[in-house]
Amino acid sequence: MRLIRTRSAGYAKTVVAGLMAVCWFGSAAAQSPQPTPADLRLVPESAAQVKLSFAPLVKEVAPAVVNVYASRKVVQRQRTSPFFDDPFFRRFFGQPNGGGDRPRERVESSLGSGVIISADGTVITNHHVIKGADEVRVALNDRREFDADIVLLDERTDLAVLKIREGAPFDHVEFASTDSLEVGDLVLAIGNPFGVGQTVTQGIVSALARTQVGVTDFQFFIQTDAAINPGNSGGALVDMTGKLVGINTAIFSRSGGSNGIGFAIPAHMARYVARAADQGGKVQRPWLGATVQLVSAEIAEALSLDRPRGVLVTAVFNGTPAHEAGLRVSDLVVAVDGKEVIDPNAFGYRFATKMIGESSEFTVLRSGKEQVVTVALKPAPETVPRDTRELMEFSPFEGATVMNLSPAVSQEFGLAGLPEGVIITEVKRGGQADKVGMRPGDIVRAVNDQNVNSTRMLETITKTPPRVWRLEIERDGIVNQLVLR
Repeated sequence: MRLIRTRSAGYAKTVVAGLMAVCWFGSAAAQSPQPTPADLRLVPESAAQVKLSFAPLVKEVAPAVVNVYASRKVVQRQRTSPFFDDPFFRRFFGQPNGGGDRPRERVESSLGSGVIISADGTVITNHHVIKGADEVRVALNDRREFDADIVLLDERTDLAVLKIREGAPFDHVEFASTDSLEVGDLVLAIGNPFGVGQTVTQGIVSALARTQVGVTDFQFFIQTDAAINPGNSGGALVDMTGKLVGINTAIFSRSGGSNGIGFAIPAHMARYVARAADQGGKVQRPWLGATVQLVSAEIAEALSLDRPRGVLVTAVFNGTPAHEAGLRVSDLVVAVDGKEVIDPNAFGYRFATKMIGESSEFTVLRSGKEQVVTVALKPAPETVPRDTRELMEFSPFEGATVMNLSPAVSQEFGLAGLPEGVIITEVKRGGQADKVGMRPGDIVRAVNDQNVNSTRMLETITKTPPRVWRLEIERDGIVNQLVLR
């Protein structure tokens, strides 16, 4: 099964009460027992009932759903002639520094959807819709178009916040209350699938708290069978009161079209990111300072649990909020602020959407007894300067951008524990680091048997290249050794 990300989603809002009335009928009604509400069915008794429609809801919500057009300029080098590899020919033809390549500029564009969430023109959409964009425009359903500024990008949640430059006030959609949605609720998805124009689809909530989707770092998705297709990403998923319950993000599909399995980021996470945009334009998540693991059936049996649930604390680091709160190794966290957690993804979502400066209550099972541990919500500290450097010298690291690790940097890259050293944050395409196979998130542990503890040290090493490079690079917790000549 192939996961395909969609682009955009459109307008939607308020529903008509009584769309699915139920009643019982039949000739044997008098002889049969009184039916329960679940057995009731209703044949429309009037023209008005036949005409029940989502139209009033769509009219209310649609003006707040926009199309998002993102574009970026890409410079490519076009090969002109192999003769320009020779310095003599380059001088002869007047291109002493041009080499055999000629720059060529082209514009890449993408289409998605977004939702206006405040009258001042604040728009929330998916990060992947506008990733790398130089210019962003939004189009309303009345065909007006506006330039927009990028206020915040948060790749870990696949969310972005835009601000329309002019034209306020705008129609907007309000967020639904936290955790108000239930499986079976009717929902509408609005967006611009395949670029055909604003489209509304209807379905139900198929599942909540899906954590095995794999499209963001914080996995806690709403699953719906409302048709979502490429072009819907960033669009609105609304309930029958016209409130925003989710941002459409991805689908499971073999063909590239909707198979009735779509996923939306919950409104609670979207609200959290939007609030961060209002408070300085940077998402600052609380820091725990502990690691947890999934409770398997075997672990549940060993702990005498009736079923696998919660997360098991496997490490608590000194001087962290978890340590200060008294959390212990082998504690079983079964709820965060009264909300049950079933696996590490659900736990991460519940904790990551809390606001800095407040506190969170963990319900834990310790030695068979349930108790509450109160954790202060603090940001991860930047214990050492990042000292970001782009390595330009010819070496296995040429084209890599590196940064010193700290708890703050580790949290940004989703690293567990308190790793130290140097992390690769960017790899330039075509550089030696790219050719060697290095990736963003790799940690440089050692070079030629020297432990690398700072970006300055790594840069110094690359300026005096040896004949043989012996590297130790950590990826996903595994240290790989490379020998390069």
